[in-house]
Amino acid sequence: MSEETLLEFPCQFPIKAMGRLDIEFDLLVIELIRPHVDDLDLSTVKSRPSSSGTYLAVTVTIEALSKKQLDAIYQSLSDHPLVLMAL
Repeated sequence: MSEETLLEFPCQFPIKAMGRLDIEFDLLVIELIRPHVDDLDLSTVKSRPSSSGTYLAVTVTIEALSKKQLDAIYQSLSDHPLVLMAL
């Protein structure tokens, strides 16, 4: 697998995940990202409910160190059944 990317590492990189609002989805996203990021800065976590109040979008901006790290984060998010979408 190629490690080609247009990103220059390290860089600030926002990761967005969407899930249902009726669970503590923001905490779940943090728990899924934390193993992949040293010193996760919780002040970068932003949450926004959908207009219907059914879903929650959580954005966590991290200092990305490599494409491999980003791939691992997206894999962890995508594998979890409560994460409906990861961008």
